[in-house]
Amino acid sequence: MPADRRTPPPGGHGYPGRIIAFEGLDGSGKSTQARLLVKWLGALGYRVFFTEWNSSELVSDAIRRGKKQNLLTATTFSLLHAADFADRFERHIAPPLRAGYLVVCDRYAYTAFARDAARGCDPRWVRNLYAFAPRPDRVLYFRVPVATSIARKLAAREKINTWEAGMDLGLSESLLESFRLFQTRLKREYDRLAPRDGFVTIRADRSVEEVVASVRQEVRPLLVDFPTAEALVHG
Repeated sequence: MPADRRTPPPGGHGYPGRIIAFEGLDGSGKSTQARLLVKWLGALGYRVFFTEWNSSELVSDAIRRGKKQNLLTATTFSLLHAADFADRFERHIAPPLRAGYLVVCDRYAYTAFARDAARGCDPRWVRNLYAFAPRPDRVLYFRVPVATSIARKLAAREKINTWEAGMDLGLSESLLESFRLFQTRLKREYDRLAPRDGFVTIRADRSVEEVVASVRQEVRPLLVDFPTAEALVHG
């Protein structure tokens, strides 16, 4: 029997807030959609907190230096990002969750599950690194063909860095071809994770407006009986 979509699923994290995670390839539009959702939720009166991947002040400098000097193996790359996420969770995600906020995450632990596996790490080992991370209430997977990801990056004239292209893996001497090959690996991992981890798959190769409508449709069940800031003040 299909789940009742009107009832928010239990997050299992024990916090009064909710976690909404956005996942997908570079160029899938997930970051744009995450920010649009934050604005919409705020306009509706909800207390909302937005956080991004690889944003811990404690670890980000070490990651930057390691990338710049090409010092990171697949294992150290994974360990540093796990440390970054752990610090970000304790300092920036858990506090608003405890306070009853809607926490919108532009990438969550699943980014590591996909990227680290694509770089050759043991998926079970990576999952153990992130055992502290609670399961989100919704994971929205923005699924696009790799060709669409590439076309959007080129159209936006966004610089493709060597790490998001997987150049350290020796896939190709061409930056663009290496990006295509690495993103293909990532897509394969995301497609494998989606059914296992209960992702909500969003067809992200449509117009921004169509994707916005799909995102709101999937998030609305989480708002049932969830208090707005005004309700808390007058409650």
